Amino acid sequence: MITWRKSSYTGGGNDEACVELAGQGGRVWVRDSKDPDGGRLAFGREAFAELLTRAKRSDLDLHR
Repeated sequence: MITWRKSSYTGGGNDEACVELAGQGGRVWVRDSKDPDGGRLAFGREAFAELLTRAKRSDLDLHR
């Protein structure tokens, strides 16, 4: 069983854009909190750390 937690950097107030994270088996799992039974992404821990680093540096085009 995976234990999910909401990211402290998403949502808040009336913002429903929340991401949930879970760590299990050397991976970081990511899902949309509005669709807990929907798709999930799995990253190796190093790959997830690199993703966060690049997002913080604005290296990624994350616009809708």
